[in-house]
Amino acid sequence: MHVANRPEELEVEKNLTRLPISFACLLICFIATAACALSSDATTSTSRQARVKDIASIEGIRDNQLVGYGIVVGLQGTGDSQQTTFPAQTLASTLLRMGVSVPASAIRVQNLAAVFVSATLPPFARPGTKLDITVSSAGDARSLEGGLLLMTPLYGSDGKIYAQAQGPLIVGGYSVNVNGNVKQYNHPNTARVPFGAMVERGVPLDLEGKKQFSILLNDADFRSAEAMALAINHSLGRPAAHVLDSRRIDLLVAVGEEVPALLAQVESIEVPVFPRAKVVVNERTGTVVIGGTVVLQPVSILHGGLAVNVVSEFQVSQPNAFSSGGTTQVVQQTRVDAQDKPVNRIELKQGATVDDLVRSLQTIGASARDVISILQAMKSAGALEAEIEVL
Repeated sequence: MHVANRPEELEVEKNLTRLPISFACLLICFIATAACALSSDATTSTSRQARVKDIASIEGIRDNQLVGYGIVVGLQGTGDSQQTTFPAQTLASTLLRMGVSVPASAIRVQNLAAVFVSATLPPFARPGTKLDITVSSAGDARSLEGGLLLMTPLYGSDGKIYAQAQGPLIVGGYSVNVNGNVKQYNHPNTARVPFGAMVERGVPLDLEGKKQFSILLNDADFRSAEAMALAINHSLGRPAAHVLDSRRIDLLVAVGEEVPALLAQVESIEVPVFPRAKVVVNERTGTVVIGGTVVLQPVSILHGGLAVNVVSEFQVSQPNAFSSGGTTQVVQQTRVDAQDKPVNRIELKQGATVDDLVRSLQTIGASARDVISILQAMKSAGALEAEIEVL
């Protein structure tokens, strides 16, 4: 059955048909823009933009760890003691290479210390490149302040020498010992030498002629990997990236394309990242870090505490005066006090944020260890949608 339009509806239809075409197009564009804005807001609420070089690395282009053993000289009586024998053996071996023959048992010095030297060999390092090194005491030296590291070879995992280290140490602390009184600041047994090592052998890595590279995500995630591949293909204008798993993306090199230019372009692409909701807990220091993507469900928390205090006192029991056979005894008196703290209540409603949780925990005066226990209990109850990582 057809129902006739009311006069008001007919008037509205007439007005709409009289609108100019330009205004109608403008109205359509406005609606489309609003829809895109809403879609963009929904996307940015669950993702963030990051460059490829900040969240991933190229397989094969990596650092290499170096380590060596040497001695530090020039200390002001703060070196290794005579109970540590290997520094004297190292000094005797060093002197022997220089043409001086001295038995290790005859060496009595406290101005040297045996140390381990570590450094990081960056990719594409060539002979002559200078590296920063870290020097750490291997014996019982009190301080490395004012010391000089003698030439020390630095070895890679294959046992080959890749760099030589030498130079004066920079210590970020001090230790003073006078008549048994010790004053120490920071860690004087670890030092740095800026540009203290020189590369003697580089790690060859030839990019010329390679047809394929693998991009490795720092945090494995299928959605982030797929989004990265789509962004790379869109930027390059060809299907060059292909997702293999949640961490690895293969990148194909076109014929005649320069590899450094390709990698530079790929690393500068901004891609959406979907990080995992995570709560990091360090029970040793009482540190709790809650990510912004953590979702809280409605929950009611009751938190109390039981404090138990055990006190032991020692009293002397003596026999009466002029008594025979009595002896003086030390008697231990133990007292146990238990105090149950009142229960504190926290209620989180629908839509509560991490900031609401933190403010509520601060209101009841919860300590760091209390916060850790509450977060673990919330996770078990299903009110905390996040992964808890304990350091």
